[in-house]
Amino acid sequence: MNGTTAAPAAASSSFGPNTSAVLHGAKDLRIEKRQYAAPTGDEVQIRVRATGLCGSDLHYYLHGRNGDFALQHSMCLGHESAGEIVALGPNVPASLSLNVGDRVAIEAGRFCGSCPKCRDGRYNLCKQMRFASSAKTYPHLDGTLQKYMNWPSWLVHKLPANVSLTSAALCEPLSVVLQGIRRSALQPGQSVLVYGAGAVGLLACAAAKASGASFVAAVDIDEGRLGFAAANGWADATYLLPRGAPVTVPEVEGQDARAKRAAEDRAAISSASTAATALLAALQKGPASLSNTGFAVQPAPLDLFSEGFDVVFECTGVPSCVQTGIFATKPGGKMVLIGMGNPIQTLPIGSASLREVDIVGVFRYANTYPIALGLLAGGTLRAQGGGLHAQAKESQKQGEGEGAGKKMGGIENLVSHAYPLKDAVKAFETLANGKDAEHGRGVVKVFITDDEP
Repeated sequence: MNGTTAAPAAASSSFGPNTSAVLHGAKDLRIEKRQYAAPTGDEVQIRVRATGLCGSDLHYYLHGRNGDFALQHSMCLGHESAGEIVALGPNVPASLSLNVGDRVAIEAGRFCGSCPKCRDGRYNLCKQMRFASSAKTYPHLDGTLQKYMNWPSWLVHKLPANVSLTSAALCEPLSVVLQGIRRSALQPGQSVLVYGAGAVGLLACAAAKASGASFVAAVDIDEGRLGFAAANGWADATYLLPRGAPVTVPEVEGQDARAKRAAEDRAAISSASTAATALLAALQKGPASLSNTGFAVQPAPLDLFSEGFDVVFECTGVPSCVQTGIFATKPGGKMVLIGMGNPIQTLPIGSASLREVDIVGVFRYANTYPIALGLLAGGTLRAQGGGLHAQAKESQKQGEGEGAGKKMGGIENLVSHAYPLKDAVKAFETLANGKDAEHGRGVVKVFITDDEP
């Protein structure tokens, strides 16, 4: 990085024992006392205060791998994080205006900065990218589930005074969503459909509303998550998918495996087309037809869903949702793939091509943290007070009368469970079970926090 350097700040915390949650294999997460050193070069040392657990973290915890990326040596998990600067390396550029005590969001991917993709501003596609808590590269780069970590100064973002550390940590999954919105070229006044009401899908709903979408509908198989989206004003309508049996085709005597697979694919695509038609019809008819838990805060214009949605964000990776989402996209619309599912899927490409539906991929993010922090600082996605769940309850009250959904809940409402670092195993088990053992409360987002001095 260019610029003169700031004088290094002395800090008693620049080296010493470092409590860390270290993964050694599937379901082998250990709390260890590692050593950390003073920051060197242009690094800053961060006291990690908040880390959200991601689906990829859970895959590593449960299976020792995330898709094709298998653990080859022990590694700290975590990459959705924020904390406080406790020391500066000797070559931190003064132009960054970083000081000990600054609260920062941590951008988790280290890119080269000089390859063609980096120079084009698409550093998320850098071939030399090393991502914290990912086993894609060797040696692996430790993640943020540790008390202290040294990190490049040009990959931390100072927080506005009114943005909490929890919200700042959520800038990472929010950045994935903002990358999707950028790739979709979403315009104010357009309609949006979101498949999947997990943490990323809920953020997609909220960010689409913040970006000016005129109507946002959420689809999921979980009644509680859809209710959560509605209560926070992030969705104008919700649709509960039935938990149906897998599509099957009858056996044909003498049929070979290839012919059987082709028949199954045709049946799946036909089922997806029917499901999309049912979804659009239900939304046109209004709340009574959505399901027992269907929710609409405003009547949809009669012609809004006649041909589908302008933009569909697919946040599950489930093949049936991807297939149905393509049919639910209007001609000339965008189908944005955010969820990471099966690497090889059968899709209705003919329908997409004949209707000029653009299928757009999303991989992480680039240059999104300033946008995310701006949305939070401006109050669009920030809680207005009352703790993690008070605003959701207030929005639920509004939902009982007119004007429901006009006030959006802050994204901190996503945090359903928080644990100290020493209870990291318990945090992962809660995430894996989908609810906590003590009260049976359903999981939306699990955090590991550190409020100790």
